[in-house]
Amino acid sequence: MSIDYKVDYHIHSYYSDGTMSPVELVRKYHDEEYAIISITDHDGIDGVKEALTAGEALRIQVITGVEFSTEYEGHEIHLLGYRFDPDNVALKDKLTELKAERRARNIRLVAKLSEMGYDISMEELEKSAPKGYVGKPVIARLMVEKGYIPTVSAAFEPGRILESEEIKAIKRKKMNIIDAIELINGAGGMAVIAHPGKIKGLGEKGTVKYREALDGLIKDLKKAGLKGIECFHPAHSEEEKMNFVNLAAKYHLHITEGSDYHG
Repeated sequence: MSIDYKVDYHIHSYYSDGTMSPVELVRKYHDEEYAIISITDHDGIDGVKEALTAGEALRIQVITGVEFSTEYEGHEIHLLGYRFDPDNVALKDKLTELKAERRARNIRLVAKLSEMGYDISMEELEKSAPKGYVGKPVIARLMVEKGYIPTVSAAFEPGRILESEEIKAIKRKKMNIIDAIELINGAGGMAVIAHPGKIKGLGEKGTVKYREALDGLIKDLKKAGLKGIECFHPAHSEEEKMNFVNLAAKYHLHITEGSDYHG
């Protein structure tokens, strides 16, 4: 007999660039009869304890989660962390550091956008993000509110506004993925590579070069302590999903699924 077992290990709340509170998200997934979920906000765990408390009240299993933006050999890679101790000192210290770096980057972004003719202030951005997280989607939503663009997606069109060379050149320092894996493991958690199909610079998808580069990447990260691959993600084609499942099997890694839900 088969049993439906719904999970979502990749969800964002308004503590990063989502639009819903952790409690609202837990209630939504409870009502949709999910068994296990994880709220994985970007570079922050401020909503984790709210989600855990709501999960206990509604009797849905909620596990601790976070999503780090990392780099490895010139590639930007997102890394998910699960089942860690949210009170781990090293983890909390690193998140505080990342928050400061993000704000410094945002100040530079606002200055450049002003030069480009978009009058946006840090005060406005922080007011529109009461939980403190300001990422590019938050900037895009404010631009819609101010009438500069018709939709959030317009800010991310190739070569335009937030995808312009001027804005893309303003980067913030990212953690090395090896350090991020060690940080998650050191907090008692497990590290999972997020949406590997979105990693750029590995070659043309479907080619031998791409498959070999991806295989080599997963092999290296496995040695560093990687525990899983997010094989099932909306950005992945059916062929990619199966390829990632096969890679997970080859390197004895957990297989996860996430919607990357932002509300």
